[in-house]
Amino acid sequence: MAAAAPGHYPESVARDLELIRIVDAAMAEAARRSGSWLACRPGCAQCCIGPFAITPLDAARLRRGLAELELREPDRAARVRSRAAEAVSRLERDYPGDTLARVLAEDDAAVNDPCPALDAETRTCDLYAARPVTCRTFGPAVSFGGDALAVCELCYQGASDEQIAASRVEVDPEDLEGRLVAELGGGETIVAYALQPTGNTPGRSPAST
Repeated sequence: MAAAAPGHYPESVARDLELIRIVDAAMAEAARRSGSWLACRPGCAQCCIGPFAITPLDAARLRRGLAELELREPDRAARVRSRAAEAVSRLERDYPGDTLARVLAEDDAAVNDPCPALDAETRTCDLYAARPVTCRTFGPAVSFGGDALAVCELCYQGASDEQIAASRVEVDPEDLEGRLVAELGGGETIVAYALQPTGNTPGRSPAST
């Protein structure tokens, strides 16, 4: 298949880019409303510790981001892949069997394990532009489908509940993410498994296959 011309994308990718545009615009407004109450800054990686569920849409975006990084900075991409492989090895050692299901079922699973996309020296994300929606929306006061999400404990220090509520914005009110995930199919995964080479079966240790 021929590569897409610059600025042109397959429909699925174009719709994901539209989702990211919507989400990022909402987060920019949340940051504007929050002002100095928002503690999120480059180098703050408190929310980058421990595995968490991501959608198949997030996983596809991460894989595209890693492929693009390999073209621009192959050494940096290799480090991301190495960290992902090491994370999978640790998880499959500590949670043998149906590893992915066990990790997702335990809130404290590998709580001190940093995200494979996190650069330990800079404390920034090597796949920032391709990061999951959860990563994009954690921190400020936001709502999904009318339900308010938890804010980062480092944010809104000294703010009242009313002030936090006044900072809140609705993200993806048309539920474009939900529709895209439903069309894509597949189940939840985690970043470490999403970044495994194509063809690797996520979630099960060799002993369980």
